[in-house]
Amino acid sequence: MIRGKLPKRQRLIGLWLLLSGISLFGGALFAAWLDSLFQPQGLARLVLWLGCFSGGGTIFLVGLLLERMLFTPLRHLQVQLARLVANPDAREDYPPEGWLRGLGPDLMRVREAWRADRQRLATAHAEGARSAARIRQELETLLQVLDTPLLLSDHHRRLLLFNQAAETLFDDNPALGLGKRLDALLPVSSLQDALAQLPEDGAPRELLIPCDERWLHVVMRRVPNSNGETLLTLTDATAAWTSEMGARAGLADMLPPLRRHGASLSSAAEALSSARHAGRLDDDLRDRLESVIDEESQALGQGIESLGKLIEDMQQQGERLVPLWSNDLWQSLNERLGDDPLEVLPIGMPAWFKGDAPALLVLLESLLERLQRHAGTASFEAEMLLGNRRVYLDLIWTGKPLSQRELAAWSDQRLDALPLSPRVGDLLRQHASDAWSLADSDGKYARLRLPLPAVERVGAPRTLAAPRPEFHDFGIADLPPPDAELARRPLRALEIVAFDTETTGLELRRGDTVISIGACRIVNARLLASDVFDVRVDPGKPIPPASTAIHGLTDSDVSGAPPLPVLLPRFRNYIGDAVVLAHNAAFDLLALQPPGASVTLDMPVLDTLLISRALDESLDGHDLDTLADRYSLRFPPGTRHTALGDARVTAELWLALLPRLEARGIETLEQALALQASAFDREDACT
Repeated sequence: MIRGKLPKRQRLIGLWLLLSGISLFGGALFAAWLDSLFQPQGLARLVLWLGCFSGGGTIFLVGLLLERMLFTPLRHLQVQLARLVANPDAREDYPPEGWLRGLGPDLMRVREAWRADRQRLATAHAEGARSAARIRQELETLLQVLDTPLLLSDHHRRLLLFNQAAETLFDDNPALGLGKRLDALLPVSSLQDALAQLPEDGAPRELLIPCDERWLHVVMRRVPNSNGETLLTLTDATAAWTSEMGARAGLADMLPPLRRHGASLSSAAEALSSARHAGRLDDDLRDRLESVIDEESQALGQGIESLGKLIEDMQQQGERLVPLWSNDLWQSLNERLGDDPLEVLPIGMPAWFKGDAPALLVLLESLLERLQRHAGTASFEAEMLLGNRRVYLDLIWTGKPLSQRELAAWSDQRLDALPLSPRVGDLLRQHASDAWSLADSDGKYARLRLPLPAVERVGAPRTLAAPRPEFHDFGIADLPPPDAELARRPLRALEIVAFDTETTGLELRRGDTVISIGACRIVNARLLASDVFDVRVDPGKPIPPASTAIHGLTDSDVSGAPPLPVLLPRFRNYIGDAVVLAHNAAFDLLALQPPGASVTLDMPVLDTLLISRALDESLDGHDLDTLADRYSLRFPPGTRHTALGDARVTAELWLALLPRLEARGIETLEQALALQASAFDREDACT
């Protein structure tokens, strides 16, 4: 017996074979001695030898019978019970075998009764929570479509909720995630002070704080009748703040000199006129007054030119001018036209530009109506052309260009569909734009061109993520405080990062290194499927074909990827204050911390290989594939032997092992680490 547990199967088989061998060898010696002593002949000699070998043969046959009829069925029964505890809804059942076959009906009755009870409980829970589910679904839908970034934190300033707009605002920021501290996302002392002083009645407080290279306008309010939860709404105020500190500040600085130049010019002109009427104007006085008028006129002209540039900057930086994707504009325009026969077909490459979308839609609709009367067609092509600091919006038709008179008439047209009924020319000036019409070089097509402010942005807009449940988890508020002792924290309350690596080979001490790191996060005993870390690593050496055959990564896949020293700090930031989890963690930790590594992974480590071995010491097979089959876990197609795919299955394996640990009274991190250490043997140490 080892540590009060059943011996491993290998030890039992070894003991059985040893006893059988000793018995057979002893029987052979005894038979040889009797044969030499009595020298029997014929049948007597055969009986003597068979009798001497009968003991060893009986031990061998009885052991073989026990292995097939009892020990193997017992191991299968242990696997089945482990599967039922970890995943009661798994439907792949294995009936008892051998001498345990008679337990089949009883075990089936217990299993079906258990599942029936679970089904009734689930049905009752579903019926009782129907209204809550509807509210939650509406909340998730609202979070998806709301354009205002939202954050909700508990009284420990852990994030309970965020929406997709917040995810976009803090793109690639590792500090955004359920259960993470707000202090890490917005580490501004003034924000922390304001949060501590928020009134309990829900009255808002506003703050302007820096975040990376942006300024965020934050509105904070305590959620009434809650346990200190705080709602934050955020707005990127960088453009408005830049406008206040840039163009508007320049305008304020420019007005006094303009007034001064204007006053000096007026005074000089008045003095010149007075001297001329009084007849006291000599050549010297006239030259001096004309010189003053000339200097002040030039200064005033330069000031007016600078003022014009400032006004143009203010128009481009106005809050109503926002980045727009041209394909979105054309789609919205066609939807606005609706049943109207007018139709716009986008051609060429789409582009980003800056504009007031509602105003542009009304403006383009009025323009298309005028072009329809001019060209006699209802179908137009639309093209975006990139210019120098401008984007040219072209509407194209078959025929002749518009005359300047028609353009002037259109520019004076009022757009009654917009507030205050501005003229077309007013909207063009808002965009620092103009309009002209020209013919193509082939003389067949004509186009009307509107230059619009460009945006330093490339690529199509990111597609909206599918609705997912990881935007909120109000149960985080019930977890222990972040500063609670980690060793005594319940396993279900742990924040865990499951990770895996792919390497150039298995000889880490002989130069093999990491080529891929994948990780996912478990918060409140819940796997967050979209909160992942998945990167390729440049190993600085060729990947052997034998390794490529396993994980599928080639030299071209990691070409241009950052090296490990660059990625390790990013991975450490992703881990944060979490406990790390891996399958055969010693290998992956050694891969991530080669000699001279600048980042140390010194947090507690859970190893599903050791935990499984400690729970089922008498069972063979603790590799990831065997355990995935044992607990009915599935690798999505193409994810086995990928870092992220293996990390996700490791996380699911941990969640399957949790009920079995709790059934044995192992409920804290300290207890889990002690159990894990009990399964660490010399073979692991050598590895």
